[in-house]
Amino acid sequence: MKLQRSGYLAGIALTATLALAACGSDNTSTGSASDASAAPGSCGTGSLTAQGSTAQKNAMDEWTKKYSAKCSGASVNYQGTGSGAGVQAFIQGTADFAGSDSYLKPDEQPKADAKCASGPALNIPMVIGPIAVVYNVEGVTGLQLDSSTLAKIFSGKITKWNDPAIAALNTAAKLPSTAIQAVHRSDESGTTDNFTKYLSKTASADWTYDHAKAWKAPGGTGAAKSDGVASLIKSTPGTIGYVEFSFAENGGLAMSKIKNGAGEFTELTGESAGKTIEGAKVVGTGNDLKMDIDYATTTPGAYPIVLVTYEIACSKGSSKAADIKAFLTYTSGSDGQAALGDLGYAPLPASIQSKVATSVASIS
Repeated sequence: MKLQRSGYLAGIALTATLALAACGSDNTSTGSASDASAAPGSCGTGSLTAQGSTAQKNAMDEWTKKYSAKCSGASVNYQGTGSGAGVQAFIQGTADFAGSDSYLKPDEQPKADAKCASGPALNIPMVIGPIAVVYNVEGVTGLQLDSSTLAKIFSGKITKWNDPAIAALNTAAKLPSTAIQAVHRSDESGTTDNFTKYLSKTASADWTYDHAKAWKAPGGTGAAKSDGVASLIKSTPGTIGYVEFSFAENGGLAMSKIKNGAGEFTELTGESAGKTIEGAKVVGTGNDLKMDIDYATTTPGAYPIVLVTYEIACSKGSSKAADIKAFLTYTSGSDGQAALGDLGYAPLPASIQSKVATSVASIS
């Protein structure tokens, strides 16, 4: 199902475009300056193998299809194995680049750097995807939740749908007395890392497990990958879980309104997610673009649970450097980012796009 995400474009100001040419057809010998085929090196010539984030899988499927069609002889095989598996594959040298919904951790960065022959591994933001809190409760629509209540649900402290804490936030709802089945990712996931980071930063009194790619809290039910969580929620009454926005929409799942730092219960839309991303800060150095998201944002109308998917790639020394650079030039360019709006994602804000352009251009 193709999703119309015009709200994203409204929510994130794209006031500038990258000076990057998208990859053009090898069959075109002439063209204007804006024609991608006129840009030397705009297309790779070999094959790439990559894996990782399932949150960006729908974007990668679209990108690899269009890139291969434009660039004769170039191909990218991306497998959605989960962020943790993707990072490990990159470190072990079985992936040319990896997708991860959180940047490399302090213990992962030196291992990733060692994989690169003559330069550090870069964290390059490429896809913005809000995290939806999805649920399946008969007769309940427009469920409202705050971070404290979410922390208690996912840590097993709240076990019934008609618990007073949930009822206090949903005074007009007829909540059943059925048991809550909280669903989390069973594999290591950047989506889990971001969701638990939100809980640890906004509900520390109720969430004592910090944040991690692997689920740390006791109890609950695990499901593999984003589509596994979405499928279990859809088929099982009484469940609640977290998935990237595009999976929630593709599955037709009910999404909770989440209370932000301004005290508002906010529906997940492109505009509300964009307001949170606009406040994110780049905390990496040089061409490494780690980002810090303010989950406690007080911006009115902001939806607070969002993630950024990074492409993890060597800055220098990879034997596939030219092909990696060509593909990431395409995904971060105007054509690649424009495709995200119809897939349930958000294009990079202009201020981040310019930094991504510089980072990708540095790969050699």
